[in-house]
Amino acid sequence: MRGRDVTIWLSTAAVGALVAWGLLAGRVSSLVPVDSPRSAEASPPVSGLDAVPPRTQPDIPFEATDRDWEIVQETVRRARARGLAAEGMGEVVAAVGLSFVGTPYEPGTLELPGPERLAVNLRALDCVTFVENALVLADLVKTIPEAVVEDREALARAYRERLARLRYREGVPQGYPSRLHYFSDWIARNADRGLLAVVTPRLPGAREDARPLTFMSDHPDAYRQVAEDPRNLDAIRVVEMGLTAPRWYIPQELVEAAAAGGDRPGEQGIRNGDVIAAKSTLDGLDVAHTGIAVWRDGQLHLLHAPLVGDSVEVTPLPLGERLRGIRAQDGILVARPLEPRGVGRGDVPRPGAGNRGEGNR
Repeated sequence: MRGRDVTIWLSTAAVGALVAWGLLAGRVSSLVPVDSPRSAEASPPVSGLDAVPPRTQPDIPFEATDRDWEIVQETVRRARARGLAAEGMGEVVAAVGLSFVGTPYEPGTLELPGPERLAVNLRALDCVTFVENALVLADLVKTIPEAVVEDREALARAYRERLARLRYREGVPQGYPSRLHYFSDWIARNADRGLLAVVTPRLPGAREDARPLTFMSDHPDAYRQVAEDPRNLDAIRVVEMGLTAPRWYIPQELVEAAAAGGDRPGEQGIRNGDVIAAKSTLDGLDVAHTGIAVWRDGQLHLLHAPLVGDSVEVTPLPLGERLRGIRAQDGILVARPLEPRGVGRGDVPRPGAGNRGEGNR
């Protein structure tokens, strides 16, 4: 979400649109770098997003169309035909994301009427659902048996399980407060699950953001589900009370240096396919926009679903330059998609619970 867009919405009493962008509520802890130790036990050949075997996982309440499942199947088929399954996870995430360039931007796709259920929509995307769907599709490209790709029903079930695993605190919808509403919590929860590595703390210039996150409870009328049901407001407040640990970010003026300052000399600090979250300057809000890192001609750009432009695009300006032109965003958080278990982890260790560090509970 672009900072100037947030400013416009607030000035026009349209704060409620922030919900549609997935600006979100949950728990954040101190996070340690991507080279945290991981036990060396053998991992079964299953995806990290495959939280529970299909035969034991209960049906997930969802809403989707036949066209959504066609897009899933077509995307996985095309990616495999290009040989992407053999590439690193970040490269697959970036390539899958680029395949959605031109897809319409649409706010509010998660805000379905009635009880909370999993919204599956690949026909139109906002900044958060774009990132989620790219990650899930990349996981399927690298992990799922060919027979499942050709079985539309089995493929749809696998997709729902993986998407719910990313989006909800316990991996399934259990009411509106169970969604990972603050994006920093989305990162933290999925880092705990071993699906992402938090890159930000090891990049040059990283700083801590210890501001309390209270935006949802401060603006309950902006969220339909909160305004309509006081129990949701109470639950959101409880969640927010746990958001006490600082978050790491890279200030906007240091983005270029951080992007180039990798783990070893000559290696990029931010890589293709990394998840980028733009830090918000609004009181009580952690993240204002999300996207995927892509490198073009030696410069870091953002692949994202923006309000301005109306469709998925790669930013014309490099990321650092873009941020400096947006008043309500002043830095970035960076997380790296990890290889699914049993597929090959490349040079990035796959953290488990050790991804957090000590003293953060």
